[in-house]
This record gives sequence, C-alpha cells and structure tokens, in this order.
Amino acid sequence: MENKTPFSIAADGVNPAEVPVKVVASGAKMPVVGLGTFGSDSVSGEAIATAVKEAIAVGYRHIDCAAVYGNEHLIGKSLQEVLASGLVKREELWITSKLWNDKHAEEDVIPACQKSLRDLQLDYLDLYLIHWPFPNHHDPGVDVDARDPHAIPYIHENYMKTWRQLEKLVDMGLVKHIGTSNMTEPKLELLLRDARIKPVANEMELHPHFQQPDLFQYCLDHDLVPIGYSPIGSPARPPRDTTPDDTVDIEDPVIVTIAERLGVHPAVVCVQWAVQRGQVPIPFSTKRRNFLSNLQTAVSDPLTADEMTAIAGIDKQCRLIKGQVFLWEGAESWEALWDVDGTIATK
Repeated sequence: MENKTPFSIAADGVNPAEVPVKVVASGAKMPVVGLGTFGSDSVSGEAIATAVKEAIAVGYRHIDCAAVYGNEHLIGKSLQEVLASGLVKREELWITSKLWNDKHAEEDVIPACQKSLRDLQLDYLDLYLIHWPFPNHHDPGVDVDARDPHAIPYIHENYMKTWRQLEKLVDMGLVKHIGTSNMTEPKLELLLRDARIKPVANEMELHPHFQQPDLFQYCLDHDLVPIGYSPIGSPARPPRDTTPDDTVDIEDPVIVTIAERLGVHPAVVCVQWAVQRGQVPIPFSTKRRNFLSNLQTAVSDPLTADEMTAIAGIDKQCRLIKGQVFLWEGAESWEALWDVDGTIATK
C-alpha cells in the first residue's frame, strides 16, 4: 500500500547524525538538544503534540516528556505517526518521561510508568526520572501559596523505596536508564551511595542567570548528564509563578550583544551557551522557527572564549522555579527544598 504520510525530513532541517551526543555510562547516546513539552497553561496539548512531529521532521531526536504535563497521550499519537511514516526508527529517538509526586508509593511506580508507556505508545523509555524528590502533590494551576496538607520533607529511606522500583523497571526492560530531577548535591550523595543502578542524569534548572556551577560540576564528576530545563530562563511564565526579584536572561546586555553579533534571537545564545558549556538543554517552543533555531545551535560555530567567559560572569543565582507548592508545614521558605546550607532540611 502506498505510504501517503506527509512526514519527511525537512530540507532546511538539521541532519540528526551531525548533532553531538552525550554518551551515558551504558554507552547509549543522548542528543545534546532536546525538545521540552511542558506548556504550562498557555499552550494546548494538541499544539505541543504537533510541535513534536514537526521537531522530529527538522532533526530532533530527543523529546522530554512527563506524566504531569497532561499531554503524553497526544504526544504518543505524534510519535506513532512519525514512526509509521518511516521518517525515524524507535532506536533513533531518545524519549524521557518522569514519575510524578503522587506516584512515589512502591505500589504506584511501575503502574505509573506503564501508563506513560501506553500514553506515549512505546514499548520502552530511554530515560525515566523521579520528577521531584518529594511526594508532595499539588493540583495543576494552583497559586504558589497553595500547600499539600500531607506534604513532608525529603526522607531518604522513602526515596530509596521509590528508586528500587525504578531499578525494577530497568530489570523489566521497560526503561533503559533512570535518573533524577530537581535534586541537590546532598541528596545525590545519598542516592549514589545506596543505588544498585546508578542514575545517568539529573534534570535541573540551568540558564545564564542560574548556572548552578557547583551542582553542575558535581554531575559531571559523577557521570551524571546535567539536563537543563528553562534554558532561556522562563520569560513567559504565568504571573502567579513570578517574584519581584526574577530576572530575564534574554534581556541581559551580554546576551543581547552576542545575539546582535550572530544575528539571532537572544534565546538562541542561551541555548548555544548551554550546549557549549556541556549541559543538555531542553528548550520548549511550538513555533517551528524557534525550535529549529534551537537545534541549529548544536551544529553552529561556537561562541568565542571571551563570550563564554562573559556569560559565566552574569550568573545572578536567580532560581525561577522555586517549588513553593511543595513546602511542608513548618518550612520557613522555599530554600528548604534546595539544601542551600549543604544539609538536607528535615523540618
């Protein structure tokens, strides 16, 4: 039967074979730029699913998903369409998903992963992350002052119970690799000490105004790929999620000056800096020109050494995703989530 699928490799796309990769401990290759699929409240799931198809057509092979984004069932349809078209083979894709906070209980982990697999219409995931190290849940769209009455601080014994189930997912062949997200160095120290199957990546907020140099280097030193979310900052976040001290990376004079030299949008400079620094950015956009430009940074001429040094000097330690909704009763501030004094907060 004639294949009438409209999908084909875009003439102006990036050759996936030319996109650099990060080689994880198993030898598997993670493309250095991924497409994020969290659209907050501003973008429909259908628009994101369409962007996934178009992104694969322009050369993306790394798609970052999560159950809590509420769109995996739509993305699954897109993945099946491009796989059926012959444009790409499953083994050429790197698909990540994440376990949400309300599924940390031992009996919930495997069924939660199986649901993501059904929704994504896949037989396996390349990477499965624990989205947050807390089982603290909140309803979508709530104000940052909302609190889960059952919220608790990090308890390592409980986290390891969840981790053991992720290890079982690897044993079952449902997941190729497992990893962490929104972790800190003290928490990673405990996990690396106790894990039978080590994490291969930590997904964390990384952008020029929040470079996390110590945690970034810790990941590199321990063979953890640092995957960076919000790589251009997060200029389009809903007002409820912003604070007066937040800064905007793409308005920084250093970023703007480099963008003017290159003739690109400042957001592209942020992504190119991330790739060149050694992290794996997962920028989100449903606009073709934007996500194509983001991928092109992986095969573009590098920023100069002086430009990289200049960007290193604009770190404002501005954490945008503070996680207030995960706080527990008695926690004094959102900083308790991030072990800023080097110790894990227990109250």
